[in-house]
Amino acid sequence: MSYQEAKAKYAVLGVDTGAAIERLKSIPVSLHCWQGDDVRGFDTDPGAPLTGGIQTTGNYPGRARTPEELMADLDLVLKLCPGMKKLNLHASYAIFEDGEWADRDRLEPKHFQKWVDFCEERGLGCDFNPTFFSHPKCDPLTLSSPNEDTRRFWIDHGKACIRISQYLAEELGQPCVMNIWTGDGFKDIPGDRMGPRERYRDSIDQILSEPYDFKLVKPCIESKVFGIGVEAYTVGSAEFALSYAAFNKDKCIPLMDNGHYHPTEVVSDKIPALLAFFPEIALHVTRPIRWDSDHVVLFDDETREICREIVRCGAQRVNIALDYFDASINRVSAWTVGLRNLQKALLSALLQPNAELKALQDGDNFTKLMVLQEELKTAPFGEVWDEYCRQCGVPADGGWFGTVQTYEADVLSRRG
Repeated sequence: MSYQEAKAKYAVLGVDTGAAIERLKSIPVSLHCWQGDDVRGFDTDPGAPLTGGIQTTGNYPGRARTPEELMADLDLVLKLCPGMKKLNLHASYAIFEDGEWADRDRLEPKHFQKWVDFCEERGLGCDFNPTFFSHPKCDPLTLSSPNEDTRRFWIDHGKACIRISQYLAEELGQPCVMNIWTGDGFKDIPGDRMGPRERYRDSIDQILSEPYDFKLVKPCIESKVFGIGVEAYTVGSAEFALSYAAFNKDKCIPLMDNGHYHPTEVVSDKIPALLAFFPEIALHVTRPIRWDSDHVVLFDDETREICREIVRCGAQRVNIALDYFDASINRVSAWTVGLRNLQKALLSALLQPNAELKALQDGDNFTKLMVLQEELKTAPFGEVWDEYCRQCGVPADGGWFGTVQTYEADVLSRRG
């Protein structure tokens, strides 16, 4: 079947494929830098272990070891994936030159100048994350620590990241979503649940007291149900993060990671629930298997349902970012598969006759609603996807993996 035939079939359903393609070209998706180097960053000993609730599995060859290698890998992903992209950085990806080094509480915008140059040359915006893990100052708590020296260090780190986020937004001309997440918590049953949360709240208050333009910098509060080493108690639980954002709507927004909930919960249902109260929200899209395992995003049921709710609720109200890291397979391929799958899910959502589906529901016509929803599953989506890739100048399915294999043979395999 040709694209023109697919376009005609969708037109019968009341869907304009050309309009869907054009709309998707304007929806930014933030690509996480940490897939390329297993969340190592550049500000600590390359051989140091990941700590603070972060873990990667696998030792597939070709991990990026330098900023130049990471940028080269990202460049290939950008060329293989359609759509509008942003870059997502962690503070640990600061780039130091001429023997200079600054600890995380002393980071400055200049340490991210090369990333600004990278983004400017490619027309990218940039999001940002303070790095509250894999550092000697994790005791193991950070923003909730009872040790005031420790807590002050991490508050100062958060404030430095506000300044860096403002810089990124001003230099690149796009808002910067700055996400606050920590792995603070306890392995076993705590003796005090309130104290850490009061300190955590006060720490975030202090971080957000740093001046910034809320139109340019979008601080987020991200929750988690549990993590490695904090199985019994997580300070920044869902209730904490959502309550903080709700009481501080003038200076931050909530962020949901679809791996940070009980396996029976789905973030797709939470999106319209939050947007009933918040002007905008942020998402980290990943693929959990039994827990927050950060597997590569697939074109699966929940990813498609998440994107349907994004589209139905107004895509401009949702800041979308990817967040996964798999060290057991080719990292460039992992990036590419996940980003292309999220783009597919967004396109699939845009190819739904959403106004008609809503009218059927509001009219209590659930019989026809079910029939239409099921028949849409066999609509010729693939042809529209191929046309979208063609218009964006990237390979269609079946046409990109050979490029990655060649890159692995010529570049990745030569890395130690």
